[in-house]
Amino acid sequence: MGEAPAISVDHLENGHFNGVCVKSAPENIEISVDAGDRTFLIGGNHERNNLSIGVQIYDKIINNWFSPIVLGTGPKPSQGYSAFVLEQGRILVIKKGSPRNESIWFLEVDSPYVREQKKLLGKEVVAWSKGVRGNAEKPIVISGPSGVGKGTLISMLMKEFPSMFGFSVSHTTRSPRSMERDGVHYHFADKKVMEKEIKDGKFLEFASVHGNLYGTSIESVEMVTDSGKRCILDIDVQGARSVRVSSLDAIFIFVCPPSMKELEDRLRARGTETEEQIQKRLKNAEAEMKEGISSGIFGLILYNDNLEECYKKLKKLLGLDGVTSVNGVEIEGISLPTEHTVSKMEDKIIIQETGKETRNKIVLDISSLNGGAPGRTRGILVDAIKF
Repeated sequence: MGEAPAISVDHLENGHFNGVCVKSAPENIEISVDAGDRTFLIGGNHERNNLSIGVQIYDKIINNWFSPIVLGTGPKPSQGYSAFVLEQGRILVIKKGSPRNESIWFLEVDSPYVREQKKLLGKEVVAWSKGVRGNAEKPIVISGPSGVGKGTLISMLMKEFPSMFGFSVSHTTRSPRSMERDGVHYHFADKKVMEKEIKDGKFLEFASVHGNLYGTSIESVEMVTDSGKRCILDIDVQGARSVRVSSLDAIFIFVCPPSMKELEDRLRARGTETEEQIQKRLKNAEAEMKEGISSGIFGLILYNDNLEECYKKLKKLLGLDGVTSVNGVEIEGISLPTEHTVSKMEDKIIIQETGKETRNKIVLDISSLNGGAPGRTRGILVDAIKF
């Protein structure tokens, strides 16, 4: 997609002007952006019971408006918007008068993720992503058959580097058990709500177990990353496959036992399963081993023949060899002045404060964006200038 200015005088049939907010109530303010043969009308609220702003598309070739499927968690209505068409099929949307963590958003209209979702759903798709300053360490996906010791390896990492790693909290539709707390052990969700969020592309992976849904939401992973920690996902091979085809840029590690005989001995040494359960686990492990090694999902394979040696190899793979515990740094939001004007110069967005004698200027460098919908778009560099 080519670049286009945020503001022009191209008049649309329904009375909206490109780049100009034309309605007064925050929940109804809309802005139109031209991108090639299409105009994207962003804002308002075109879906009932949807708290995020709506998106509509005007196709200039067929002279028709339509509503696409909107994936990801989008921004809430605001006092006003500025928008710019970027490369890589993105539209940058800047919200006026918003909290620092809610001001910068990206609407993907022709990105690789959106194109893939169009193929899967057979319909027009757009996807939201929140903009975040700076970069972060990649999440880690660790898989392996039951009894291989991956849980022990993760515990060793968490113990040695408590401020560097964190777990995402999974969602489930089952009822909480005694002593389980919502948001700590699980996010306990209504089944209809979770099904809707899965349909809207807000989950990296999910599964149905005994009639209940379990899954890992994109937001839960991103929240760990936003806190300055590196998220660890301990999931099975099928879940890892789902994460692999998502937009999440992660490191995938598969942990193998030295042999099936050794794995069987470890399972029996637990003394917690019946013979039938052991045989079932061994059968599942054999299938997981085959898929984990040959599927191409995992870029790194570890053989846990000796726990201490395997842990050393894991730390080396993660660049932690010889590293002492490091405190995580919380990702900062982008605080914009309430009253401002916005302009674009190459890969920089200039936000100029208005209405004061001392006017601050914020420059957003968007030349090194990474990540994207339906998670975060990271890599924004911020320079504040006072004059």
